[in-house]
Amino acid sequence: MNLIVALQAVVTADDFDLEPTSAELDAVAEEMPVVLAEVELLDVEISLLDRPATEWDMRRLRRARRRVLAARRTLTNRGAVTAPGVA
Repeated sequence: MNLIVALQAVVTADDFDLEPTSAELDAVAEEMPVVLAEVELLDVEISLLDRPATEWDMRRLRRARRRVLAARRTLTNRGAVTAPGVA
């Protein structure tokens, strides 16, 4: 009779099974304004897929694009200021 047992290496957690570190969570939180702006832009683009765009829709699309660009600019400028070794 052969016994079926789990191998210890398979049961224990590997490095990729661990929870995110505080630094990783901070990086996600820092990028969240960009993610939210991109989600809003995607929402506008999806709403325009099945109908012709009105002037109001085009304004909404332009505002969403500007928000994405502003969020990316803010994140980039913040990263340039806090980057180590930057004078």
